[in-house]
Amino acid sequence: MVLDTVANYVRGLLMGGADIIPGVSGGTVALIVGIYERLIHAIKEGFAALVSLLRGDIAAFREHFGEIEWLLILPLFAGIATSLLLGAAIIPGLLDRHPIEMRALFFGLIVGSLFIPWRRMESRGPQEIALGLAAAALAFLLVGLPGRETADPSLIGVFFMASVAICAMILPGVSGAFLLLVFGIYQPTLEAIHDRDLLYITVFGAGAAAGIGSFSGLLDWLLRQYHDMTMAVLIGLMTGSLRALWPWITTERDLLLPRPGEDVTVPVVLMVAGVAAVVAIFLIAGRSE
Repeated sequence: MVLDTVANYVRGLLMGGADIIPGVSGGTVALIVGIYERLIHAIKEGFAALVSLLRGDIAAFREHFGEIEWLLILPLFAGIATSLLLGAAIIPGLLDRHPIEMRALFFGLIVGSLFIPWRRMESRGPQEIALGLAAAALAFLLVGLPGRETADPSLIGVFFMASVAICAMILPGVSGAFLLLVFGIYQPTLEAIHDRDLLYITVFGAGAAAGIGSFSGLLDWLLRQYHDMTMAVLIGLMTGSLRALWPWITTERDLLLPRPGEDVTVPVVLMVAGVAAVVAIFLIAGRSE
């Protein structure tokens, strides 16, 4: 039990670190470490328990509360919170100082992750392939949107933007941090976390809770009723999102090749290291499961 708790805390650290990075999704990490379906089901049951409590239906509250896998959720969320606090102070600086190298590493991480949902599919027919291609095209267009910045976002806007971005954070391949960048509240959110702005954090958290509670029920149902087609869509989203992580992308989201004579040794090595890291994490997670 102790080893499982520590392992889930480490998984949370990885997910929290991914959620800070524009272009990388915590949902992707959940897939890599083998807890994606369990996490979505637990979130759905937690939201259902909260709704039942607010309605005064104690019997339904107890039923949903008992369905929550607390030994997974508590250490996982503790790890996510820890990583968000630390990453908010560290990761943006690394992205600013070493943009090509960091994107190369993240690119490799996503490429290495693609085989994980593929392995979980039993059917890989024309329908699944078509859905995957459509999702890839959608993600490719989405991550090509230019980012913007809002110096002083309204709290109402923060609530609704958080409710949308959090849905992306649990979808592999769709980066909630990138959506915050598109909405213009990525930097203000990191600053609020770093400065412990409790009002902003509370409003953001309330919006995130509303969004993830509503969306997790739908996603849980899709995974149970249409597992392979849902996995195909997730693979497509992850594939299309690679556009945002191409090492030589411009601030206007244009894709370039390395300049003639540019040394690409470090970026290529980091790409390979990213793929290798995913394979290692997957093997370790599978062994612990």
